[in-house]
Amino acid sequence: MNQPRPSASNALDATLPTLSGSAFSRIATLTRELCGISLRAGKEKLVQSRLARRLRATGRTTFEDYLELVGHDSNELGRMIDVLTTNKTNFFREPAHFDLLRDELLPVWAKRREPIRIWSAACSTGEEPHTIAMTILDAAPLLAPRVRILATDISTIVLGRARSGLYAHDAVAEVPDAFRRKYFKEVGARQFAVSPSVLDLTHFAQLNLLDDWPMQGPFHAIFCRNVMIYFDKDTQMSLAGRMRDLLVPGGLLLIGHSESLGPSVAGLQYERPAVYSRC
Repeated sequence: MNQPRPSASNALDATLPTLSGSAFSRIATLTRELCGISLRAGKEKLVQSRLARRLRATGRTTFEDYLELVGHDSNELGRMIDVLTTNKTNFFREPAHFDLLRDELLPVWAKRREPIRIWSAACSTGEEPHTIAMTILDAAPLLAPRVRILATDISTIVLGRARSGLYAHDAVAEVPDAFRRKYFKEVGARQFAVSPSVLDLTHFAQLNLLDDWPMQGPFHAIFCRNVMIYFDKDTQMSLAGRMRDLLVPGGLLLIGHSESLGPSVAGLQYERPAVYSRC
């Protein structure tokens, strides 16, 4: 009798070290304590597959041995967090926020004389702050010299990619043609580089949102999109309060459209979906 052939995914799973329930629990505790991310039951396969590469790289054969290494090697602990954090993003993601920036915020800011500061929290590989910079350069070029964008992320790996400004063809495919021609240069086989004028507006820095924040503010807008969904409600409220305190009066906190802080947060006023202002 012919036996069914194993699927590619089943064959791959068979080569992975076994992730025990206790090891998963320890990993989930570490990620929650270090960066607030909740790895709930049902994420075992994801954790197993993502960390398998770190086991191979470090020569460990079991997750228990790997956790022993992580316990006394802070560099490997950082690599573990890098691997487990989700870094999905793209240029002009959730475009309503960039329409708001272009049509409502920039005309107001252009009338002021003070420096304009924007924070892109959890910036991942840089598409968000680069989109902010391109929007400003295109819609308010005279304002651009007064704008400074801070872009932070917990992962040093994705920050390196963000600083480089290098993106594959697929990553820039949805950038409007006019922006792609003006702010990108093809530098290799299906690879594009963001223009220096875009890169010059942004300072990238490593930051764990759960740690102390070295910057003092104030910011005119904070983009913290599609990251708080991974935190529990108490952590979300705490972060929202800390960000509120760094906003100028009337400054905006922009979150992901799949996220919600509820109709009211102390000191923040709901303006429209995924947009709050400091009272």
